Amino acid sequence: MKIVGVGCGRKMLTEEGIETIRSAKLIYGSDRALVLAKEYIASDAQAHEITDYKALRTLPDDAVVLSTGDPMMAGLGYLGGDIVSGISSMQCAYARLHAMWTNAAIVNAHGKNHRDAMELAARDIAAGHSVFIIADPEFSIEELASHLPKDTKIAVCSNLGYEDEEITQGTAEHPPKVNHRLFSVVCGY
Repeated sequence: MKIVGVGCGRKMLTEEGIETIRSAKLIYGSDRALVLAKEYIASDAQAHEITDYKALRTLPDDAVVLSTGDPMMAGLGYLGGDIVSGISSMQCAYARLHAMWTNAAIVNAHGKNHRDAMELAARDIAAGHSVFIIADPEFSIEELASHLPKDTKIAVCSNLGYEDEEITQGTAEHPPKVNHRLFSVVCGY
């Protein structure tokens, strides 16, 4: 099995990912991943929307599974097999912000305990790291800000790679607003 990162948005696939998708005859992915890869899926390929993530472990060796973003960043890389990287929301966010990420810490708050994620982010900021947070629609920027020093820069990066991409910036004292459901957060950059 091959796991292909389709990137965080349009045109975020790597050439290796495109070649892998073009040659695949059996493809699985979320609706969003299938849309991102649609133009590269061969007309004779069988493309299926994933309805049961547990069943992915039973796919045949020639299957290609599409993972949004990069498979190894809160993606489907845990399935094993060959991994083909995609452009992650972290790579895109730091590039858009013109911020180095050599000292970045990653916090996964997507579908996780948000309070724990916020406390971890606060510890990482206190240790001198910038922090990239993979968020979900329920993640509260205001609550995150209450855990951080007031002068900490915060950016909300929404719909990266899409036509309606938006980056709003502020500080912990004056946090930016979240205007979309698909977003990540960069702090202390």
